[in-house]
Amino acid sequence: MVDRYTASPGPLQSFTRDERTLLLDCGDPQIALTVLAANIVRIRLATNGIFAPRRSWAVTPPDEHFTAPSFTIEETETTLTLRTEALAIQIERATCRIACVDLDGNIFCADETGLRWGDSGVSCAKRIADSEHFYGFGERTGALDKLGRCMVNWTTDPPFGHNPGTDPLYIAIPVFMAVRPGLAYGVFFNNAWRSTFDIGAHQADVWQMEADGGEIDYYVIYGPTPSIVSEGIVALLGAMPMPPYWALGYHQSRWSYETDAAVRNLATEFRQRDIPCDVIHLDIDYMEGYRVFTWNSNRFPDPSGLIAHLRKQGFRTVTIIDPGVKVDPAYAVYRQGLEQDCFIRQANGEVFHGYVWPDDSAFPDFMRSEVRQWWANLQKSLIDQGISGIWNDMNEPTVFAKPFSEGGGQAFTVDLDAPQGPADERTTHAEVHNLYGSNMARASFEGLYRDLNGERPFVLTRSAFAGIQRWSTCWMGDNSSWWEHLEMTMPQLLGMGLSGVPFVGVDIGGFFGNARGELFARWMQLGILFPFCRGHSSTDTMQHEPWVFGPRVEAICRDYLKLRYRLLPYLYTLFWEAAQRGAPILRPLFYHFPDDPATYHIHDQVLLGPTLLAAPVYHPGREYRYVYLPAGVWYDWWNDELINGPAHLLAYAPLERMPLYVRAGAIIPSGPELRFTGERPLDPLTLDLYPGEGELTLYEDDGRSFAYQQGQFCTTRYALRYDGQHLVFAAGARTGAYTPSQRNIVLRVHGADAAAIADHPAAQYDAERCILSLQFADKGAAQEIQFRIVGM
Repeated sequence: MVDRYTASPGPLQSFTRDERTLLLDCGDPQIALTVLAANIVRIRLATNGIFAPRRSWAVTPPDEHFTAPSFTIEETETTLTLRTEALAIQIERATCRIACVDLDGNIFCADETGLRWGDSGVSCAKRIADSEHFYGFGERTGALDKLGRCMVNWTTDPPFGHNPGTDPLYIAIPVFMAVRPGLAYGVFFNNAWRSTFDIGAHQADVWQMEADGGEIDYYVIYGPTPSIVSEGIVALLGAMPMPPYWALGYHQSRWSYETDAAVRNLATEFRQRDIPCDVIHLDIDYMEGYRVFTWNSNRFPDPSGLIAHLRKQGFRTVTIIDPGVKVDPAYAVYRQGLEQDCFIRQANGEVFHGYVWPDDSAFPDFMRSEVRQWWANLQKSLIDQGISGIWNDMNEPTVFAKPFSEGGGQAFTVDLDAPQGPADERTTHAEVHNLYGSNMARASFEGLYRDLNGERPFVLTRSAFAGIQRWSTCWMGDNSSWWEHLEMTMPQLLGMGLSGVPFVGVDIGGFFGNARGELFARWMQLGILFPFCRGHSSTDTMQHEPWVFGPRVEAICRDYLKLRYRLLPYLYTLFWEAAQRGAPILRPLFYHFPDDPATYHIHDQVLLGPTLLAAPVYHPGREYRYVYLPAGVWYDWWNDELINGPAHLLAYAPLERMPLYVRAGAIIPSGPELRFTGERPLDPLTLDLYPGEGELTLYEDDGRSFAYQQGQFCTTRYALRYDGQHLVFAAGARTGAYTPSQRNIVLRVHGADAAAIADHPAAQYDAERCILSLQFADKGAAQEIQFRIVGM
């Protein structure tokens, strides 16, 4: 392997400090260590002694945004140590190599060759500690643990049929989390150029990050637990806003529902078949010749009427928008873009042209605020017609080798030397390519935020960079109707959540190819756990709606979608946790069991929040699957069987059943059956209680507006205490300015003793499953209720 890097810092000559930064003078190079929190340190290298200025498109806040924490400097003959309340950073005087140390003396994120650079880029190499595993890295193929992988950060539309070795994909997020027993930390490589993570692929005990340009600029986030690392990631890259409640429902899409009549029939089928659905997506064929912000008047003669009709039936409408603007002097959007100089130009000053769906196209420069404003203004015509969200596609950006009308061909991108950005910070596409999709999504979000009359925006994007959660939901692009892609789904989504992006999903059933009924049923079972739950398929495939696979599969889809809708109070609370603290909605087992090495390689089981564990089936013809349950007591969701963990078991999983388990101490909130999210209020609120020690803080707001940001929300803390014979349910007083509609609460106590009915004569008792159900009015007041429990 050729060494691209010929220079490295010399010995430490001197240092200075201020309230937040330790500046190391290593000769010409300068290294800055900036303390942003007791557990977050930013490390930068200026090879010529001059640090690059902050860009307007930076994805992290300025250092001054953080309250400067206290830190001390300790000196010895060989080292310099920066020490905070949470960790220490040690610098070797002879080499300026850096290592992090926790309060117990455990070394992590320690330089191997350290900081290096050359004409072709910059690099930092660090040691892989014993028993260390690596997760996140945004959207990737393959298993959950990326130890041994080399991964490129470069937003790319991959060829059809990507596989476990395909890299890169549509989304580039240079963020990861490293975990070993007793310790977890995260790294964000703050560099938008094409970059690479080599996690022990070329040297087994070394991980390396390198970039084709820019600075070595990275943040270290110390845990020691994965949840604290997630909090640090969101502190750096921003939190997602609360989504509109309807966006948590099921979305139905296809390339394409090509006519007004087809869309109306689709909506009717969902309602007549009693299959829950909230959103219909319209792909590119609703447009006139693939011209963005237009409608094909023959296929859709009355868009406003159609959208209003759908809304009356409980459906929201989301329309696709691509960045490519058809080069056509008769097309108003193209003329405006030329007149306002909104398009990317080539190095010679001519407007860059590339082929996409409308053939010859120009591409907006979303790195400029005035261009994002122009794009947001164009969106208003769709909003005025009633659409509720925008779906951004092809925004890597993708450029075809030849016109789509001639077959399209291989995917490329904008010329890397094309100038982009504001005049006072002009750069080339090579530096901002990875940011293109995120800034398009930002334009869409800001336009919806401004023009939806106070309603929350919904944006969906295929391409993105770190921090995209502030603007958009992400889906993982064009998968295929293969069992292999079904299994790839979970590690992809878990990796995104660990990278700070919680609102994610994949195309249920697969985009390319024809799903069989068994595959679709298993995918739907998994799909009801996705934060973003959408079925989508390509134009050249058979229909993929839930009813096309026959009555058995249709019934499975109906039952599992109804389960998702019943669990919406639980799911919405998890979204709130993500918005507040950056906690992933879908969580790998190690997230809550980081000291259990048996969880480190499990990619095919998932926790939905802290208490509900799913073990989907990923292979055809299987009626059993292996399951690992970590330490503690678990309940089988389907029959309330008690299982003491850690345990390895063979779970029964006929086609109608996805193995589900609940941790003892769990309180699972649920609501009534719904066909769409706004069909009726949350009444009754059902709380399923699983004996053990645990708690839940239920979050509620209006689900529509941004009033929650001004305090219009409420939380209720519920807790369980268990002494082996009696379970005490404690409800705290509701807090917050928002008042839910009047309702009843139903407690369903699992494992209740038959004698408990004597304590609660108004209750109902299911003797087969030992479940006691008790209903009472929810007055928002504190109270305690005790139940007799069957011995565990």
